[in-house]
Amino acid sequence: MRLFIVCILFIGFYSCKIEEPIKVRNISKVQIESLLQDSILNVRAIEISNNRIWFAGSDGYTGNWNLLELDSLVNGSNVFKRYEELTHNYDGNIFRNMNSDTTGYELRGIKKNDDALFTITAGSPAILTKYNSNNREIVYQENHPKAFYDSMDFWNDQEGIAIGDPTEDCMSIIITRDGGETWTKLSCDDLPKAKEGEAAFAASDTNIAIVGDHTWVATGGKASRVMYSPDRGKTWEVYETPIIQGVETTGIYSIDFYDDNIGFAIGGDYTKPNDALSNKIRTSDGGKTWQVVANGKGPGYRSCVQYIPNSRGKELVAVGFKGIDYSNNSGDTWKHLSDEGFYTIRFLNDSVAYAAGKGRISKLTFSE
Repeated sequence: MRLFIVCILFIGFYSCKIEEPIKVRNISKVQIESLLQDSILNVRAIEISNNRIWFAGSDGYTGNWNLLELDSLVNGSNVFKRYEELTHNYDGNIFRNMNSDTTGYELRGIKKNDDALFTITAGSPAILTKYNSNNREIVYQENHPKAFYDSMDFWNDQEGIAIGDPTEDCMSIIITRDGGETWTKLSCDDLPKAKEGEAAFAASDTNIAIVGDHTWVATGGKASRVMYSPDRGKTWEVYETPIIQGVETTGIYSIDFYDDNIGFAIGGDYTKPNDALSNKIRTSDGGKTWQVVANGKGPGYRSCVQYIPNSRGKELVAVGFKGIDYSNNSGDTWKHLSDEGFYTIRFLNDSVAYAAGKGRISKLTFSE
């Protein structure tokens, strides 16, 4: 009898440990609704925060919309007027030209926390601006002729990071610990040394991936590696990758992590956008090692990749100027959903995302 009870308890224990099978979706189409179209628009940085979509783009323009009100617009049609008509005509919901400090500059990084909005320019001088209510303030400026910042993100409302190309013998990394009031550039003594020709791409504001305290920074060019910090930028190490590299236009353009182990990076060579050789890599050990997936198959050069929320790291969407692609098996195989080109994408939930590119910002709805 005692042996029988032990066996029953053993079976019951392991029965409780059995996880539910993963339901794998098979998305087959994407509906694209235009929110804004304008030939002078060029957006590579978007952010979804507090029921708003925020964007930063060419000529110093930044805008935001209330997502709750977008659904009440006329079927997502292009109801927005041209920039010239909207400048200084902000009603709180549709559009705001906030960037007179950065007019004429390309904005390639954006981040919204609870208290403020931050943008950073690409090129020299590097200008990082903080917007709070109707106030704007330059909180960091770097005039080095090689200054070129590519991406920005925050760990929490107090601590944030922006990364850029080397001005010395390491990648440029600036960090705030006081809510963005001040930013400090890390010394090359505290960072891995850059290889010759190693830099980063300001293609989609996704060179940085953050999960909790963990941070990954993707580099590219003649050398393409992944820098990793386990402690919000206090210490760093660097890992090699097998992605295509060796010339200035090759390497990782975008990186994303589903959790602190599962990650994906994509890129290639934008001058050879149809080449799918060694341009997609995956990790399952937090970025220490990477493997090429779908080699020679699926999408060629893409500027942004994102995990779909609540997909257990199985579903990915990649976008670029050659279209939109989807994988439901962690990147092993891909389905081309659309030829519509975008530079960057962010998900609101597991079915709706917002994407931006040359001349437009759109709402994307994915379905089986």
